[in-house]
Order: sequence, then structure tokens, then C-alpha cells
Amino acid sequence: MTRRPDDCSLTPGQLAKVRTEAERALREAGALGVLPTPIKDILAVAKVEEVKEDVLNEGFLTKMRMKAGDALKRALSKVIGLFDAAAGLIFLDQLLMPVKKRFVTLHEAGHGFLPWQRVMYKLVEDCDKALDPEAAELFDREANVFASEVLFQNDTFHHMAADLKFEIWTPIRLAKQFDASLYSCIRQYVSKNERCCVVLVLNPPELIEGDGFRATLRRVIASSSFLSTFGECAWASIYTPDDQFGRLIPLAGRKSSGKREVVLIDRNGDRHECIAESFTQTHQVFILVHALRKARQTTLLLSAA
Repeated sequence: MTRRPDDCSLTPGQLAKVRTEAERALREAGALGVLPTPIKDILAVAKVEEVKEDVLNEGFLTKMRMKAGDALKRALSKVIGLFDAAAGLIFLDQLLMPVKKRFVTLHEAGHGFLPWQRVMYKLVEDCDKALDPEAAELFDREANVFASEVLFQNDTFHHMAADLKFEIWTPIRLAKQFDASLYSCIRQYVSKNERCCVVLVLNPPELIEGDGFRATLRRVIASSSFLSTFGECAWASIYTPDDQFGRLIPLAGRKSSGKREVVLIDRNGDRHECIAESFTQTHQVFILVHALRKARQTTLLLSAA
């Protein structure tokens, strides 16, 4: 699986610029250190207001697009968030799950708060593709980073997690304190971790004939240390009960498979003893792998496939 550019791939200068603005938003809102981040206070300092009515229908969108003219950033799929820069208004899909709505709100606030973004368009439409960490446009990746940094209070989540045991349950438990989705918490946990770790995000397993299953790979999130040590692993695109990582997928209503030992080969051909564990909340399966040490020659080799 080839790793596409994502919001972790901002240049150091771009990342520092957005993080500075995120901290400024938190400070000006009096929200620094307040958990969970008070969204309404962030909207206030971004000088934007949420319209609570559910108006994101085709008639409304057509009218707004006509007003914006060429100064429009159009969504590639169903619109779930809209930022009217001129009026300082944001419109959201009211059917979004609460934790996702919080992130979308902060993403729209980012368009309004980041000074170089607010002047770019009169109207910004956002869809799931724009909210994806692997969003193609820098404009959206910057807004994603702003939303994440404000939601997780820059490095507050990272420091809190570092004081706790390293395991899949740590970001899951912190999710309630930050009022964030499990996916965003696990992603934050791994991507900013100093440890050599990676998480495989799989789609829910699909049962196949013969009591087996198959689960497809959705995304791979790795720490900087993991990428430095292992490079871009050739992760399999499909996992089944016949492969080592597929066996970690919880079934029959279970949330987790517990911890198991595995071995991965690094970019120099050396083997590393690792601990792997999984968790699912039915929407997706997370397999967290933590590299511990170089393995002895007698250790059974497991490939990433």
C-alpha cells in the first residue's frame, strides 16, 4: 500500500504556521486547557456563527453557488459543511454524529480563522473527501490540522497519553475527555507518538462462505519512528483468518483480541519483536502494532501480508 500525502505531510513550516494559529485560537477563546474544547468559543474568535437549521439541500446550495460565482470551492461529493466567508456563517449537516459534527465545525472554523484561507473563497463546500486526512488539496489539509490541533489542544492529548500505559485502550479512554471520535484519537495517538508504532485501520470483516471472513485495509497510520525504521511496508490489502494479522480481528461481538507477539522486518532486513492488539467498535477495526526490539534469529517471521 503506497502512503499518499496527508495532513501529516505538511512541511514543517506549514505545520508550524497552522499550529501557531490553533494555539492563538485557543488562547483568544480562553479555551487553552479546557476539556473538551468549547466549540462555541472557538467559533466566536473565528468570527463565524453556525446556522442551526438543516438547509443543505440542492435548492439552497444552488442559490449559494450562484452568489459565490467563481470564488467557490466546490465539494466532490455530498456537502456536509458549508462556509460562507462573506457572511461569516457555517452550515452543517444536522444528521452528522455528534463527534464528527464537532470536527466538521472546527474544520469550517479553520477556513474562517486561518487568515490566508478566509480571503481565498467566498463560499467553501466540504464533503467527506475534504475531511479525509488524505485530502488532495493543501487548503483542506490545513483546515484538518487546525481542527485536530484545536480539538486535541495542540500537544495536550499527546502529553496525557504519554503518562499512561502504551496500549490501544489509552486513546479509547481519552476519547471521552476530548469528546472526539475513536478514529481521530487513535490516529492522534499513533501519529504523534515517539514510539515505533503503527495502526492498521480495516473495514469491518465480511463473512464469506465456509465460516471465514475478509477485511479490507482502509488506511495505515504510522509514527515517524516507525517510518524511519521500517519504511513503507507492503501491507496486504485484504486480511483473512489465514494470515497473522487477520487472526487479530475480533469476532462474535468481541471488542478486542488481546495482545499477541509478531515480528516485522525493517528496511535493513532486520527482524523486530512486536506486540499487536486490536479493537473494534463495529464501524472499523484497529490493529495497533508496537515494535519493541530486534528479534532473535530463532523467532518465527511474520510478514505484513
